[in-house]
Amino acid sequence: MAVTIDARGLACPEPVIMAKNAIEKNKEIIVLVDNDMAVENIRRLALKMACGFSVTEKEGGIRNIALVRTGSIDEVRGGGGASAREDELSCAVAAGTKATGPLVVVLADNHMGRGDDVLGDILIRGFVHTLLQLQPRPDKIICYNSGVKLAVKDSAVLDDLQELAKEGADILVCGTCVNYFELGDQIAAGHISNMYDIAETMAGAGRLLRP
Repeated sequence: MAVTIDARGLACPEPVIMAKNAIEKNKEIIVLVDNDMAVENIRRLALKMACGFSVTEKEGGIRNIALVRTGSIDEVRGGGGASAREDELSCAVAAGTKATGPLVVVLADNHMGRGDDVLGDILIRGFVHTLLQLQPRPDKIICYNSGVKLAVKDSAVLDDLQELAKEGADILVCGTCVNYFELGDQIAAGHISNMYDIAETMAGAGRLLRP
């Protein structure tokens, strides 16, 4: 019997994350969504994870997406690994070299991309939340410039950063930036660092992710 996942009203990437986690544990799932973007994202997930896919339109703009796992759990998990991450994140690796160092994520702004700040805020929340789904998880996260605002007490991504820290991520928060924005008593994730440590961490990265 298929397990039903209700992802209506949820923003990207939450529906595809919920679908991925569910299909890893169940042979058949039904995902309820209410927008075309979620349908397309889950369609691509099904292709990568070798799952049967079908969608049925319901009243009120609701779509019932049926996923059926056709391979073993190990095969499904393997299909949702590195190739799936290529679509979620841009990874800069030195040409002609093998990535042997740590996975380092650089958060240089409290928004993602240029243009509308409201959209940028939504995107950075989704990006940081998606980091929790990566395997392997980031080894180090660097926050500098206005990116340090993501690590403060009232940050919308604070819970995700704290969870990443619990999972072993070393979060470096630029001390110069913290002082500039007068946030010394507000940092609630990671630890205050300096430019030498930040530069050294970036130089030694095997993979460097920049949203």
